[in-house]
Amino acid sequence: MSAADADRRLRAVEAFNTAYARVLDDGDLTVWPNFFTEEARYVVTARENWDRGLPAGLIYCEGRAMMADRAFAILNTAMYAPRYLRHFITNTWVGTQADGGAFEAGANYLLTQVLVDEPNARVHQVGRYIDVFVESEAGLQLCSRHCVYDDALIDNALILPV
Repeated sequence: MSAADADRRLRAVEAFNTAYARVLDDGDLTVWPNFFTEEARYVVTARENWDRGLPAGLIYCEGRAMMADRAFAILNTAMYAPRYLRHFITNTWVGTQADGGAFEAGANYLLTQVLVDEPNARVHQVGRYIDVFVESEAGLQLCSRHCVYDDALIDNALILPV
């Protein structure tokens, strides 16, 4: 891959992550599944599991339909305290291209949370995205996003997508 292609992809991934964070920070969960391909995988897992090659995750979705079901459940059936999230995504990198035009990428993330009845923001999760993207006419889409959190302990109310 040429330096110009790598730079173009890096800018595209950064723009993608900005749009992704904005949708989640604004609470528009009905749009969230559209960032993924039909067959995509979305997993939130501990660094310990990731480093050991263990597939278990706190959140595990296979396919856009499963993500849409999760979004529907959060918006319409789940009971939880109102909260605001803010995603900070940095140190983006772009890796090699795989068969079929997909390519690896990733970034670090910091997720803060403010509960409506507790006015102070606090760190909700720190970790990294490990992604596989594909380019389509509509732009980039995720074939997989693994949200690998570094926290030894996380909030027991992991409700919203990371």
